[in-house]
Amino acid sequence: MVLWFVAPSIFVVWAVFRSPGADYRTVALGALLPLVELPFGEPRLLHSVTGAAVVMAAVMLVFRGRRLVQRQLLGVPIGILVHQVLDGAWADTHGFWWPFAGWSWSHAELPELGRGWLNVGLELVGLLAAGWLWRRFRLDDPERRRTFLATGRVGRDVVP
Repeated sequence: MVLWFVAPSIFVVWAVFRSPGADYRTVALGALLPLVELPFGEPRLLHSVTGAAVVMAAVMLVFRGRRLVQRQLLGVPIGILVHQVLDGAWADTHGFWWPFAGWSWSHAELPELGRGWLNVGLELVGLLAAGWLWRRFRLDDPERRRTFLATGRVGRDVVP
């Protein structure tokens, strides 16, 4: 379930924003963050739109006046939102729109747990996406790879 969320999330954010200045590490972190709800077996805050909004508000308020840090950490709520899309969290109205659809938590099974063997196929799609990103970002070059791992950024020359 890791590659399915990380690689397509980075791909989607790159495809939409085409920003060499984005920190794709924080996007990956945000894409994985909702997995902390797995022990509950049911969606909680991070599988709701409210959860992504709360994380975004926290980033903006806690780091007020530190625009570079805000810009870097905005990848986290964006990654959470992309996770929700990839997960199909929106299909559970009660969980996705919590608390607007009611204050109690949804009792639906987390999509990650309900897919069974389909998760293997999704991981393979994630692996293919990771391979595509590796080639597109030219991460076979050790210097590019070091820069990506240290800053989360890609070279300007990979942005068309």
